[in-house]
Amino acid sequence: MTISERILKVLKDRNMTQVEFAKQVGIATSTISEWKKKKTNPAADKIMNICNVLQITPEQLLTGKGIEDEEEIAAASPESRFTPYDIQLIEDYHGLKEEQKKRLMAYVEALKKIESLENM
Repeated sequence: MTISERILKVLKDRNMTQVEFAKQVGIATSTISEWKKKKTNPAADKIMNICNVLQITPEQLLTGKGIEDEEEIAAASPESRFTPYDIQLIEDYHGLKEEQKKRLMAYVEALKKIESLENM
């Protein structure tokens, strides 16, 4: 598996879109397309940004250790299913006052009810 294939695998595992990933890393989405089509790898100066966004180590990215075996990722890092956006959302939630948390949870419940009604 190439570096770019590992990146695409982790994106899929994390349910992160290529657009979201490209924005966070600071690359064009067309760059990702080139990786897929030409089986090329990212530029060396982007490796650390990529690792930070994907929450993996450079060793994992370069060797595949812990990426090519999904069970190993899950066992080593249970939070690996969370995207950076998910983590930011949780951090923001923890910064709220108790009353704000209650209101937010009420909004979430209301959204769930609306969605279930729309799916009928």
